[in-house]
Amino acid sequence: MARHNPVGWFEIYVQDADRARKFYEAVFEVTLQRLPGPDIEMWAFGMDPAAPGASGALVKMPGVPSGGSTMVYFSCEDCAVEGGRVAGAGGKVHRDKMSIGQYGFVVLAVDTEGNMFGLHSIK
Repeated sequence: MARHNPVGWFEIYVQDADRARKFYEAVFEVTLQRLPGPDIEMWAFGMDPAAPGASGALVKMPGVPSGGSTMVYFSCEDCAVEGGRVAGAGGKVHRDKMSIGQYGFVVLAVDTEGNMFGLHSIK
């Protein structure tokens, strides 16, 4: 039996964060919130931790393309553990465990089909 739902977060990569933010705010009639981050511009959709489903953000990050790029993050106890299994399973680690400030840590990896995905943990 699963301990939790597997997906904890999503990211939609953009080149023009202001344009994308205005688009999603208009479509969903919401106000996105700016999340501070090193070298990353993030605009988060609202989140109710007690509600089902996952939240996410629009992200402008150097070196990550947009246009069909959506990132799914899998929740982990320590993302370095699952990240350490990626190469042995036939994938590739794109970016080793890195801090995202008060929001914890992430690993960016690529699966055997060329899909990038993220691993997230608080520690």
